[in-house]
Amino acid sequence: MEKTAFEKKYYVERFGTNCVKWDGMKTAYGELDLIPLWVADMDFRCPDSVVEAVQKAVNNGAFGYYETPDSYYDAFIAWEKEHRGYEVKREWLVYTPGVVSGLFAMVNACTEPGDTCLTLNPVYPPFFAAVRESGRKLVTSMMNDDHGAYTVDYADFEKKIVENDVKMYIHCSPHNPVGRVWTREELVTLLEICRKHGVLVVSDEIHQDIIMPGQTQIPTATVGDYSDMLVTMTAPSKTFNLAGCQTSFAIIPSDEIRAKFQKVFGSVHLGNGSSFGAIACEAAYTGGAEWLEGCIETIWNNYCYLRDTLAKELPAAVVSPLQGTYLSWVDLKDVFGSGNTAEYTQKRARLAVNIGDGFYGDGENKSHIRINLATSSDLIVEAVDRLIRVAKEVAAE
Repeated sequence: MEKTAFEKKYYVERFGTNCVKWDGMKTAYGELDLIPLWVADMDFRCPDSVVEAVQKAVNNGAFGYYETPDSYYDAFIAWEKEHRGYEVKREWLVYTPGVVSGLFAMVNACTEPGDTCLTLNPVYPPFFAAVRESGRKLVTSMMNDDHGAYTVDYADFEKKIVENDVKMYIHCSPHNPVGRVWTREELVTLLEICRKHGVLVVSDEIHQDIIMPGQTQIPTATVGDYSDMLVTMTAPSKTFNLAGCQTSFAIIPSDEIRAKFQKVFGSVHLGNGSSFGAIACEAAYTGGAEWLEGCIETIWNNYCYLRDTLAKELPAAVVSPLQGTYLSWVDLKDVFGSGNTAEYTQKRARLAVNIGDGFYGDGENKSHIRINLATSSDLIVEAVDRLIRVAKEVAAE
């Protein structure tokens, strides 16, 4: 598989830099001699505009208190309007150090201990944690799975809301881990069900810019007037590989909801983040568009290789269609059985991947793996080769 121009320029060796994805394998998997395809982090250097802006700040040499400029917010607002068609007002924006911390804060701000919160199943594991660790009750609605293509079971979704008096639904768009980019009709249907039953919707749209060719990401907030019941969480972290900068946005049009949210963060005197985070974020949104195009091309090429090679050499593996995110969801139930995936992928194929059971709030699923595609084509080729080799060995045993 030929490397893209983007990969040749921006792929960077991250081992030995205290990188969670690489150096953190020892803690997460007990060993380092694995191909790291787990935590949602890129192996690509940030856009040149970011590196240059942060370097300029470093060269100044003074790292004291920082007043976040209007240009920081203006850059994000302009990006949302140009790339998402979403006209965000400055007063709606609240700083959070990360989308996950924002989710925890929203659960605590807008529900009471013992209240029920709903998620789809499977979904990003911190959704479950934000509910359970806040003393709320978690209820999940299992999605329909048609050979790797996922849709919402609306009847079950509404039934769960009614039967459990659900107060909050936490949405993921695009969906992690199944890679769905929701249609306008799907979003409206979900929101109307929630409006009918007085359910607050919190939409995690952190992967909103990682959209594959032929797909259109529709911000949930743009499908109708849901300002009184909808909050959007997003960040530049997945888009531009800036997770370490601790900068994200809560978009809260409702004055009432925003006041509750700010009260939670205010209780711990959370500020506006670091100067480097703000500088990196602004530089990414103002100068990172071309970088992002190359990044998506590289991710798409990696996905196509994974999908096409497995279809040819390991047809029992079910690869979900990738519409958004840089995470591929693969079902290996008919390859390794329902309970051996972790052993075969790590101990024999030498891969560090996320196993499916972590993405299910209710019930178990140990046959799926989530593969991070935001890395070099060489690593993806090697990982796919290892997976196929081990599968053939297991079949022959």
